[in-house]
Amino acid sequence: MKDIFDAIQRCAIRIKDAIDVKDIGYSQKENSSGETQLQLDIQCDLIIEEELATVPSVHTIASEEKEHELIIRENGKYFIAYDPLDGSSLVDVNLSVGSIFGIYEGEWGARNMVASCYVVYGPRVEMVFAENKTQLYLLQAGEFEFVKEIRLNEKGNLNAPGGTQQNWTAYHKEMVDSFFAEGYRLRYSGGMVPDLHQILLKGGGLFSYPATSDRPDGKLRKLFEVFPFAYIFKMAGGDAIDGINENIMALSHDHIHGTSQCFFGSKYEIARVKEVYARNNQ
Repeated sequence: MKDIFDAIQRCAIRIKDAIDVKDIGYSQKENSSGETQLQLDIQCDLIIEEELATVPSVHTIASEEKEHELIIRENGKYFIAYDPLDGSSLVDVNLSVGSIFGIYEGEWGARNMVASCYVVYGPRVEMVFAENKTQLYLLQAGEFEFVKEIRLNEKGNLNAPGGTQQNWTAYHKEMVDSFFAEGYRLRYSGGMVPDLHQILLKGGGLFSYPATSDRPDGKLRKLFEVFPFAYIFKMAGGDAIDGINENIMALSHDHIHGTSQCFFGSKYEIARVKEVYARNNQ
């Protein structure tokens, strides 16, 4: 695992350098979701592919920016799914963005996840790596230095509700509003990585991205986004569900770009989600 951890650090340093350029214009290409790619998306995708291809233990990689997986080494044992630059459309307004990595052993699937990681590129470059526990690292003078282990409180006070509100169900909107009525503060940038990073470092809260009328299976991808963050939150003492099943890490996936609604947070907030969704999905 250390060779993968080292490769991700190299990726992060190169991506930070790639972000710090003037031209981040759109390309003529589309990603797996039909979204027009930024030149920066393509560049970050290639950086990660190049670095992971040098790691002997990597069998297969899959990128949010590519339709199909890529076999790197037949005798490798790790399958790595990554979102090269989550929230890349926020770069031109200078908001934080990030990279996400899900590390699976033997084959794809939440049950085979052995570690996950994300990097947030903001005023500082920070990395959170989870393998049995969730740890924070900070980029200093070209190297990532360990800062601390992250542990969530039982209850938080931040609320990050994703998705277009007009497409929410009535009961989801009522639940979101009930947290605000308790005094929760709105923290939503439109970037999954910085919003979840804030909840983790501030001690807790709720990030929700529900199924909506225009996206009945949810928007966020299981292998690239949902499973990696679920693993990180669980290792940090929090929880993650899809609103229907008790354990999001027990979900299957029909293809590498399969999506799901998802909820990440402290125990208190996730217990509330379970209660509301169980009552309205009988």
